Amino acid sequence: MSNIAKIAIGTWSWGVGGFAGGNVVFGNELDTNDLKDVFDKAMEKGLNLFDTAYAYANGESERILGELIAQYDRKDVVISDKFSPGMQNDNAENPVLEMLETSLNKLDTDFIDIYWIHNSADIERWTPYLVDVMESGKVGRIGVSNHNLEQVKRVQEILKPSGIQISAVQNHFSLLYRESIESGLLDYCKENEIQFFSYMVLEQGALSGKYNEKNLLPVNSNRGKTYNPLFPKLTELLNGLGDIAKKYEVSPAQVATAWAIGRGTTPILGVTKVEQIEDAVQSSNLNLPEEEIRYLESLAIASNVNTRGGWEGQA
Repeated sequence: MSNIAKIAIGTWSWGVGGFAGGNVVFGNELDTNDLKDVFDKAMEKGLNLFDTAYAYANGESERILGELIAQYDRKDVVISDKFSPGMQNDNAENPVLEMLETSLNKLDTDFIDIYWIHNSADIERWTPYLVDVMESGKVGRIGVSNHNLEQVKRVQEILKPSGIQISAVQNHFSLLYRESIESGLLDYCKENEIQFFSYMVLEQGALSGKYNEKNLLPVNSNRGKTYNPLFPKLTELLNGLGDIAKKYEVSPAQVATAWAIGRGTTPILGVTKVEQIEDAVQSSNLNLPEEEIRYLESLAIASNVNTRGGWEGQA
């Protein structure tokens, strides 16, 4: 895993279409030309790991990412992509392999570095298909996303007879959603050399320091509808992030991200602007002491906010 960047670039907000497109979730309408400078800056700064999924705008995120990667040597880019249960073709002999092929075509590549099962729906059905995926030679590593501790252990049990195991877990993880700490999943991953990728570290911008009770997220977007009502409860946490940010002369977003890194995870940051790449680089260089990590968690706990998404079970 030495070639894996400290921070991954998330592409959930790239592309328009479907129930999970950037237009629906984030209020964005971004295509390849809008993101070229962002991608180029990420590559320049060594942030070469990009996380996508067929579910993101029904493959439009993959298409955009593929078009941006085409300017570079494929070996210099690390692609993370996902099979999404619920979006499969049930008539296919192996629906996971079929979606993988669709994603490869969208990305215009013959290899995906990390391939995931996107959610924990019907683990007994979908997990065995990962054996064929690994044996296809078109995937470097496999992982699971939105699985809790018991589900991760069950996936390992199902795969063990084939001599295959997952090497990555990708879950919602932030100051406002700490279930992977409290359940023991994060410790399990560390003990078993499983890389933990944390997504929604900034809670879709709510912990970026740019938004608060007086300066709301886009009101017609899904994220605005979710987080705007929560801001009155987040005042102390946002102030705490701001205080630490001033101390280190960084942004609150960088502090929230550094917290996730300090917890031993690889954050996936959704980026749409060049300056957000600079934020990501600075975050990766910010090492918070243990007392500040605990202080931020105490403020988060006191807020009594839990941002579990409707797509995930208790982790």
